[in-house]
Amino acid sequence: MLTTRQNSLYNLSLLSERSEKSTLSLKNSPTLSRPWVGTSSSSASKDAEGQKLYHLVKPTEHGPSENQEKMVTEIYLTRLLMMKGTLQKFINDLLEAIFSTSSRSAPLPAAIKYMFDFMDEQALEHGITDAEVVHAWKSNALPLRFWVNLIKNPHFVFDIQKPTKVEGCLSVVAQTLMDACSTQDHQLTKDSPSSKLLFAKDMYQYRDWVDSYYSDIARLPPISDQDMASLLNEESRVHRGQFHVFSALNELYKYLDQYKEPIMDALEHNEHAQASRLPGRLQVMKVFIYI
Repeated sequence: MLTTRQNSLYNLSLLSERSEKSTLSLKNSPTLSRPWVGTSSSSASKDAEGQKLYHLVKPTEHGPSENQEKMVTEIYLTRLLMMKGTLQKFINDLLEAIFSTSSRSAPLPAAIKYMFDFMDEQALEHGITDAEVVHAWKSNALPLRFWVNLIKNPHFVFDIQKPTKVEGCLSVVAQTLMDACSTQDHQLTKDSPSSKLLFAKDMYQYRDWVDSYYSDIARLPPISDQDMASLLNEESRVHRGQFHVFSALNELYKYLDQYKEPIMDALEHNEHAQASRLPGRLQVMKVFIYI
């Protein structure tokens, strides 16, 4: 037989005692006992009474303060300096191998000597006497175009993975090489990028290496046009099966079609081009292409 559940007096008295204890604990709370007021009045009363008001967490935990940022920056720079000291020898060996003609296991590539001599000849032909201009030509042609790209992307040459954590380190090394090729002295301050501050003391040595590299190449025996042509023919023969000739010709044609007028004008005013009858041969080639 089912009957209606009776409320126990014991349970009711127990709940009453718990309620009274909860009320008593809330009354004793140091924060809940204060009446809530607006933001402006709260700040004024806090200053007046000299009390600190917390809401669950301390104000410093809501975001980094100036002291915290300074502490994190100092720790970060200390770790950077330690890592730089660990890798200094390897970075020096890399830059010395790039900007050296005597410490190489193989002789300097003839193409580099031929290209740098060509730039020197062009500077003389056009009356450019500023050495920094020729320096910029050579830097843009080889170190900044080739080596910087290779340092930042080693997977272009080697079958390796490039972790994300390593990208920043490689970018710092590449930036150091770029600064070494520059002829301008940048005034560094405490707000300058850390990548420039790390190698500020070593930059003069690196720039001496770059200047010596260009000077040593200029003193090497010149490469004749016949020797360069033979070298290119040999390279073409060795790598004949690795390249598609018509694709390369198509890319050259796109460049020729875009700058056909300046190219033709330059050929007509160049004595070597006139001797080889290049303007007429270019005209004949354009006729066949358009047909």
